[in-house]
Amino acid sequence: MSAYLFLIGLCVIIIFSFFTNMFSRKTNVPSVLILILLGVGVQQLMTYFEMEPDYFWALEVLGIVGLIMIVLEAALDLELKKENWPLIWKSFTIASLSLGLTAVSIAFLIQFFIPEINFLPALVYALPLSIMSSAIIIPSVANLTKYKREFLIYESTFSDILGIMVFYMIVENLNVEGMRQLSFAIGSNIVLTLVISVALCYGLLYIIQNIKGDAKFFLFLAVLVLLYAVGKMFHLSSLIIILMFGLLLRNYKVLLFGRLREWLNDAKIDGLFDQFKMITSETAFLVRTFFFVVFGMTLPLASLFSWKVWLISVIFLAVTYIFRFGLFYVIERKDTLPQTFIAPKGLITVLLFFAIPESLRAEKFEGAVLFVVIIATSLIMAWALIASKSTNSKNGEEEDVTKSDEGDKPDFIEMSID
Repeated sequence: MSAYLFLIGLCVIIIFSFFTNMFSRKTNVPSVLILILLGVGVQQLMTYFEMEPDYFWALEVLGIVGLIMIVLEAALDLELKKENWPLIWKSFTIASLSLGLTAVSIAFLIQFFIPEINFLPALVYALPLSIMSSAIIIPSVANLTKYKREFLIYESTFSDILGIMVFYMIVENLNVEGMRQLSFAIGSNIVLTLVISVALCYGLLYIIQNIKGDAKFFLFLAVLVLLYAVGKMFHLSSLIIILMFGLLLRNYKVLLFGRLREWLNDAKIDGLFDQFKMITSETAFLVRTFFFVVFGMTLPLASLFSWKVWLISVIFLAVTYIFRFGLFYVIERKDTLPQTFIAPKGLITVLLFFAIPESLRAEKFEGAVLFVVIIATSLIMAWALIASKSTNSKNGEEEDVTKSDEGDKPDFIEMSID
């Protein structure tokens, strides 16, 4: 393939993805479905023309950059304000309990279907299937009431961050014997990484506000990727560094005090946040676009005809929604719809699945289960949102919701790009 044809292909995919997002906002059909189907179409074309490019290296690179961008974007979305505390603790509680209960239950189910697999490797497979996708949720819930919208944004963001960190903590400490040693290894790793992260992130903020000139974002993105890679080499929880930087940039007035607070220039930091938020969203959009297309290109279509794949997928979905309904009913004690059915799986599910180490791979686990679960949860979410919108219209609430939300819609919702 010539370089010009390759560039044409990349540009067509990006343009197609942009219009897919517009279509998604109008119809509530998640753009991820269309991008995966586009990848499947490209796969069939390549098979027809007998082309077998090596695109697994692209998955690995896109996976690393994608994880960093997702955690950074999620951290920039978390505004820690006193008045948001009830919303924050409820959404965090539901996100953490939903993630933990669903992952453990799915791990036991995986052991049931694949008896030879141990619990921890099964849990590593279960975690990607238990994480909500904030990349899909944030652009999709704009028409909900203010409370439900913000609740789901916080919940999905917490689910992203917690799921990714738990996954890597387990993967990087599997050689530790015994739960006590495992808990100590993970705990000491987190504490050490937090101390290093706070010092590094404050230093980065102080330096970046005093640098003159343009192109600051990619300079410090390179620094963050460098810190992530170096941290990985020393077996640190590197994503905490990215998380702390995003939280500090978004909430420096809350997280810093005394002389630390006085050394930062408010105007420069606020301008820096706006730049980071915009470019992070754009970069995340680009990564998501290519990753889902490449995922569609790697999808084993033959396994979709297996009854076992569909049976396992349906059971996984039932577990997910049963736990969500129970948690919302107990903790929220309010209207549980459509929140119960808004739990799409997306980019992180695929990223973490491909990040499972070779030593933990289970040959009998069908990768097509991911495809079915991603498609099904996205369709269920679309149905729930459309049904909710229809119900609001019948009750005459849609106009009131729009007026009450007008002017106080969070900036990070307006700026999110799926």
